[in-house]
Amino acid sequence: MAYNDPKTLVSTQWLAAHLKDPDLRILDASYYLPDMGRDAKAEYAEAHIPGARYFDIDDVSDARSDLPHMAPTTEKFMSRLRAMGVGDGHQVVVYDGAGLFSAARVWWLFRLMGKEDVAVLDGGLPKWLAEGRETEDMPPVIRDRHMTVTRRNDLVKDVTQVAAAAKLGDWAIVDARSPGRFAGEEDEPREGLRAGHIPGSQNVHYSTLLNADGTMKAPPDLAETFAAAGVDPSKPVITTCGSGVTAAILSLALEIMGRRHALYDGSWSEWGLYPDLKIATGKA
Repeated sequence: MAYNDPKTLVSTQWLAAHLKDPDLRILDASYYLPDMGRDAKAEYAEAHIPGARYFDIDDVSDARSDLPHMAPTTEKFMSRLRAMGVGDGHQVVVYDGAGLFSAARVWWLFRLMGKEDVAVLDGGLPKWLAEGRETEDMPPVIRDRHMTVTRRNDLVKDVTQVAAAAKLGDWAIVDARSPGRFAGEEDEPREGLRAGHIPGSQNVHYSTLLNADGTMKAPPDLAETFAAAGVDPSKPVITTCGSGVTAAILSLALEIMGRRHALYDGSWSEWGLYPDLKIATGKA
C-alpha cells in the first residue's frame, strides 16, 4: 500500500508531487553502523533528494551522555534545526540511504519534541533512485525559521522506568535487534556489553516489519508480526534495540497501528553495560 500520511509515512509519489511546496523541508538522516562500510555525509554530498538538508544523528544528540546519540535537550534540538532552516509551520519529510533504517529515529525525535508534521519517506532513497527520480549535489539555501518545542516525556523511557516495566509487566518490551543478538548468541558490536536481552521482552527484528522493497508493511501485516512474536495487543509497548535507532522503526509501526508506545533511549548500550541489571538469554 502507498502511505500518504504527513504525520507518519509518505510515498515517493507524494514527495515528488510536493517537492516544490514552500513549507516542505526534507532531511537526509542517513546513519550507518561501522560494519556497513558506508559514509553517510559523503553520500549526501554526492547525491541527495533536491532541497534535502543533512541531519547528523550523532551531532543532534546529548553530548553530555556517554551513551551513543541520546536525545538532545530541547534547546540543542531547536538550535540545530534552526541552523538547518527548519522551524514552525514546516512539513518535514525524513529519509535515509538504507531504505527505512535511521529516518524513523529522527521522526521519533521530532515527535519527542512535540512536532507533529513530520513523516518518513517510505522506502527511502533506494526507492526514490529505483524510480529514476531527481537528485542533486548542491547544498540547499538556508533561511532561518523560528522553532518552538514542547518535549513529550510520554514518548521516552529511562532505565529505571524500563526496569520497573520488566518487573511489573504492565508494558510490553519489544526489542528490534537481530534474533542472534537478542538470544545472546552473537557478540554485541559495541565493546564491553553483555549479550542477551531485557528479561520478559519480546523480539521483533525491525526488518520483519518491512516489505522486500524496504517499505513498511500494511497495518494488518504489522499487527500479525507483533502478535507472532507474542506481544500482548492490550499493553502499551516500550521499544528498544542496540542504541535507540532501529527501535524507532518499531515505534513508527506502532504509531501506524494506533498503539501506545515509548522508546527506551539508552537501549542495550545502557542495559547491557551495567552488571546490576538482570539479563536473559535464549529466545523469548
